[in-house]
Amino acid sequence: MQLKIFVGTMTNTAEYMAQAIEMDCTDLVSSIQVELMDALGPDVFGEATDTDTLYLICSSTYGTGDVPDNASAFYDSLSAQPRFLGHVRYGVIALGDSSYPQTFCFGGKRFDERLQDLGAQRIGELWCHDASTGTQPEADAVAWCRQWLSLALTA
Repeated sequence: MQLKIFVGTMTNTAEYMAQAIEMDCTDLVSSIQVELMDALGPDVFGEATDTDTLYLICSSTYGTGDVPDNASAFYDSLSAQPRFLGHVRYGVIALGDSSYPQTFCFGGKRFDERLQDLGAQRIGELWCHDASTGTQPEADAVAWCRQWLSLALTA
């Protein structure tokens, strides 16, 4: 089983989290690939016969609950070029700041909603990292991902 992590970020925090996961979780899957969302399109989810890949969306939130600038074209392409993603099994790490409760973690939540609309199957719960807690996002992400991967690999 391989893991592909797609990163939407403005300040690189989501990218650092994905890199920490890449370095720490290699014992759980055969390979981990981290890709910034800049040039991604719906074709990154492979063919319906590709069932040997897990996907992880790692997205911060920008502005008034939007996906980050580097993720907006990818997010829009999921609507502009919709295709059934029933073969896709995924998880979401959403970054936000709870001092903005109306838009807390909406970048990741928007991806989650869109993937579910296209038939993709989320494994486990969406994980929200709150920047206002002052915890280390990389360590928190690795701990969450290890649990998520254990669940995903047994599902």
